[in-house]
Amino acid sequence: MATLAQPAGPFALGTFSLPDTAPFPGLLAKGRVLDLTRALAWAPCGLRAVVERWEEALPVLHVLADEEALDWRPLEELRVHAPLEPRQIFQSGANYRQHVIDLEVAHRSPDDPRTVEEARAEIAAVMDRRAAEDLPYVFIGLPSTIAGPYDDVVLPEWAQQPDWELELAAVIAKPAYRVTVEEALEYVAGYTIANDLTDRATVFRRDMKAIGTDWLRCKNAPGFTPLGPWLVPAESIADPDDLRVTLKLNGETMQDESTKDMLFGVARLVSYISQTAQLLPGDLVLTGSPAGNGLHWGRLLRDGDVMDGSITGLGAQRTRCVSEDAS
Repeated sequence: MATLAQPAGPFALGTFSLPDTAPFPGLLAKGRVLDLTRALAWAPCGLRAVVERWEEALPVLHVLADEEALDWRPLEELRVHAPLEPRQIFQSGANYRQHVIDLEVAHRSPDDPRTVEEARAEIAAVMDRRAAEDLPYVFIGLPSTIAGPYDDVVLPEWAQQPDWELELAAVIAKPAYRVTVEEALEYVAGYTIANDLTDRATVFRRDMKAIGTDWLRCKNAPGFTPLGPWLVPAESIADPDDLRVTLKLNGETMQDESTKDMLFGVARLVSYISQTAQLLPGDLVLTGSPAGNGLHWGRLLRDGDVMDGSITGLGAQRTRCVSEDAS
């Protein structure tokens, strides 16, 4: 397991277990964990139940975090799981300006008459139009892809080009339907880290190009979304649109970008999604991946690779890749 980095703020939430015991929702403060199933009447149903009563729970959690005379356990004694199980996962694509420009330039047609500089300028103009017209690109993922922040990632034998995509994820606090950009952050309980793995070889349907992308096939293998380690309350994150997203592969930095580079920040994404769908407590809004994916480097994931991902104030996750035939 990676070093268990402490989150920003006085406390964070997670899901933990002791050897041979069922996972429990816990409060992390000062390097120790309190079992919330004993401290909150509604917590035995899991961390999502805490989030469902977020406004009621938050002041209680502040009090508990400062209470010394409780049955705290050292964090090092516990296994850390994905912080919660969402009902819905909304994923934003092509949301980092530099990432999209890099990919578009790298995949230009060989007979493209434009210089690299001309191509970058044209693509940047397209990005600016998207942002001005307020049209994010959002698709839906499956909860069965969620894995723990230190679990092995099994690479399916059919996945020819498995790739990493470290992302900031917002956790919804209360039902949100047709909310404005100005009020959208009031519906966010907190933030966590998600690695939204993708098999690049199956992103597009080769048999029916008119259909376009195949998100079921390329993104929804079991365990393809390592999540966590923590749910950090939104009040502890000064600006979700100004955080550093960093992923290292076998110790080498591959992604290192600020969420400032997002075309659409958290508030705009939550509001946009809510115009069509109702977001529910515990749902995840993944905000897209910055530049530096494996496709950019010409180096995709393979058996034995270790990914270390971190985002400012949200801790760090470490996952090892294991080929399906070796698992």
